[in-house]
Amino acid sequence: MSLPANIATVDFTTQKAPEPPAASLPPSIRLHAPTDAAKPAAKRILMLEDDAAFGEIMGDFLRESGFAVETVVNGVEGVHKVLAGDFEVILCDMMMPTLPGDMFFRAVERMRPHLCDRFVFMTGHRGNQKVNEFIESVNGTILTKPFHVDDLLEMVAFIEVRKFLLAA
Repeated sequence: MSLPANIATVDFTTQKAPEPPAASLPPSIRLHAPTDAAKPAAKRILMLEDDAAFGEIMGDFLRESGFAVETVVNGVEGVHKVLAGDFEVILCDMMMPTLPGDMFFRAVERMRPHLCDRFVFMTGHRGNQKVNEFIESVNGTILTKPFHVDDLLEMVAFIEVRKFLLAA
């Protein structure tokens, strides 16, 4: 007995049913493999950190946690990145060569003010009066080095929640 041509048969040697031609199925039941365009985009983080080893460790950790991370070593490079696009979170070291964190923030404040509430300032100089006055003046969020990676993830989550609440 032969089967009609439109009935799929199962090859029991591979335990897999042959795929029917997509054109033969009605559009409502065609299966589509997920494409890269269908995947949600990773949240973008800009990290300004002049300590290469520390920046690499943090960048790798954040990438493994599902974020798209762009790392620069000073505020001048950070300005170029901010002008090129938006970021969900900006992790900004306070003490950097060329353009330190406070001056980078002020540049972003003039050029892309909607990004200012996405900053997390990082410093190992918590006792520095200039750093403290700046953080206080902008009502900034701060991570004091050294910090635990869980603290970093909590700050990133906090910035994302704050962004959502401010948009509502």
